Amino acid sequence: MVERQTFEIAANAEAARKFAKLGATVGRFAPSEQLVAPGGHVRTISAGHYTVAGLSRQVRLGDFVAHRAANGVHLGEVVRVEPELAYVCPIEPGEPIGIGDTIIRKGAFRLAPDDSWCGRTISALAQPIDGLGPLIDGDKRRPIYANAPPSMRRARVEKGFLTGVRAIDIFSPLCLGQRLGIFAGSGVGKSTLLSMLARADSFDKVVIALVGERGREVREFIEDTLGDNLAKTVAVVATSDESPMLRKMAPLSAITIAEHFRDQGDNVLLIVDSVTRFALAIREVAVASGEPPVARGFPASVFTELPRLLERAGPGEEGTGSITAIISILVDGDNHNDPIADSTRGILDGHIVMDRSLAEEGRYPPVNPLASISRLARKAWTPEQEQLVSRLKALIHKYEETSDLRLIGGYRPGSDPDVDMAIKQVPIIYEVLKQTPGQPPSPDAFGDLAAALRNGAVPGANQPRR
Repeated sequence: MVERQTFEIAANAEAARKFAKLGATVGRFAPSEQLVAPGGHVRTISAGHYTVAGLSRQVRLGDFVAHRAANGVHLGEVVRVEPELAYVCPIEPGEPIGIGDTIIRKGAFRLAPDDSWCGRTISALAQPIDGLGPLIDGDKRRPIYANAPPSMRRARVEKGFLTGVRAIDIFSPLCLGQRLGIFAGSGVGKSTLLSMLARADSFDKVVIALVGERGREVREFIEDTLGDNLAKTVAVVATSDESPMLRKMAPLSAITIAEHFRDQGDNVLLIVDSVTRFALAIREVAVASGEPPVARGFPASVFTELPRLLERAGPGEEGTGSITAIISILVDGDNHNDPIADSTRGILDGHIVMDRSLAEEGRYPPVNPLASISRLARKAWTPEQEQLVSRLKALIHKYEETSDLRLIGGYRPGSDPDVDMAIKQVPIIYEVLKQTPGQPPSPDAFGDLAAALRNGAVPGANQPRR
């Protein structure tokens, strides 16, 4: 059962008794190393934050504080500390707060993940939102702000796996422990592709962070997409109407849960949709605390937090499991060089580019095979497959390069054998790459491609999902 939370840092029995009456507070916190007097009080209030006087010498960046209101206890996170004032961003939207209200320090926020969390849907504060009762805490409490494993003690990425999505398994295959980005504009099919990847059978556990998603889509994604994988999945949800603090915390809570499973030796699939909304939440918090923007409206802390989050994914230390991360990036106006996309691309181990023009042609998933790259593909391909993919990319490039010439009738068959072969085979390749969530995952993408090129048809293209 979730333990009853009390304020552990009151300096005297009277203060502890007064705050204990407010009942259980959300979240889980580490015991403080020393007792701190609850002498803070609200000094100023603005739209995105409030300031607290009297706690500056006790709190640290990232600490949580609690505010007593008439309707219960509300939490906030310290985002800036000055000699006389601490700046706090409220965790919950619409928190009723007034000048002079009492504020006390609660310390660092920690989670205690447990295997029983599988099959559950929880909030960014690790509170159940699925109506299935309280969570059981595990034995070890983990801070949501943590460091990646030491680079020289991490295991190597060696083993490939099948996603069941032909466009990825052929052109950009993945390995256990890899971190892959899916780059797409809005409405191109990013979430649909993520739902197809979530069905992969190569993982012991699945952790999903839905950040800033539409509330109506949460149940659809979890109940319709995961299927049999639901029993081994933990979903962390912060919808678009929740506060920027909760949207910022959701990926941090998700990766903390994934680290728990990894340290037990499990191979974990972590899906974050999307890291762009995580960055936007950081920007809201940072701007509210007075941090200036440095790149197209994004403050420097965004570019500090992104690698800290993404580097925690990947292989664990020798003898543990791995976290394979599939991260979606919502590109601004289909500009794949916007600051978040450009920064994230340099951290990840590969990127899948989804092209709006392909979606407009009805090719789903609209993955551009020429622009998509897996930096660990050679560990997943056989030498023969690598040579084949190189040849396929050359044919696709020839086909696209001569498309305008062919449309105006300027190309004569027989002029270039490579172009002739591309005209004959590339449309079949494109048909092979078409796949919808209703179709079963492909167990052998290269076999499907070979059969289609021999027969001029896509085997199993119209089979219903089993």
